[in-house]
Amino acid sequence: MTSAVFTAPTERIDHDRMVRAHTAAARELNVAASGSSVWGWQGRTLGRRADRYWLRLLCSPLEKAGGHLWEGTATAQAALPPSVPRPTLHHVLDWTSGEHAYRAELTEYVHTKPLETGSPVLSRDVHLPDAWWGDLKNALADTSTTPTTRVAVRQGWVNKSFARFLGIPPVKITATQTGHGDLHWANITGPPLALLDWEGWGRMPVGFDVGLLHAYSLTCPATARRIRQEFHQMLNSPEGRVGELVAVGQILQVVHRGGHPELAAPLKLHAEGLTGTPVPEAEG
Repeated sequence: MTSAVFTAPTERIDHDRMVRAHTAAARELNVAASGSSVWGWQGRTLGRRADRYWLRLLCSPLEKAGGHLWEGTATAQAALPPSVPRPTLHHVLDWTSGEHAYRAELTEYVHTKPLETGSPVLSRDVHLPDAWWGDLKNALADTSTTPTTRVAVRQGWVNKSFARFLGIPPVKITATQTGHGDLHWANITGPPLALLDWEGWGRMPVGFDVGLLHAYSLTCPATARRIRQEFHQMLNSPEGRVGELVAVGQILQVVHRGGHPELAAPLKLHAEGLTGTPVPEAEG
């Protein structure tokens, strides 16, 4: 059984409100939305093709609008080098209505489909050419040196969460780099390669992005092995091990909350292999 976390809102009133807001944004930006609706995490975003663009709507309670995730796509557009393959952002539209804030982002339409849909967890092994893996390594390397004050992963989360989810004392993050922050198969296309959804990008431990991608691939051993092969130097370094542990811990937090049930068993085994310590049982 797989977990679909990219789904429409459970409440009909929220579903209809998002659809109306997306329609209003298309009208304001003078584009015609068509094709299937693509929902984000628990219905927080809604995207559809709109002529030669992709129109993505974000929604937040009014008091929580703005900030790190809200501004991620726009700041990534301004800061990242052209060598990092990603959709170009053309327009941003902000407004409020009642108790909600909205942001519409009109970006370049990427014709190549993501390698996974409905969930960040890989559901089948992917067979990608060597050149694609080289492009991914180059994209992450070019991202890693991008200057930014954005912080995607904080030491405070490690300090309060490692014992609970990994069963070990917190590690110290000593080496950081700039990364995507949500590197999973629903955010990657190919070939050709494009990296989607940059809302969470920023500074993070070395190895965090690759650790995420590997962990989300544990249900497909051949692909997981390929990731460790391609990024062995990073993942086998002391700094990379820290980043991978943080990535595994964050996904274990989601699993503890009932997310990604298909990933629970392989992720537990992987975590225990990294730490030599049993993963604590989820709290009731």
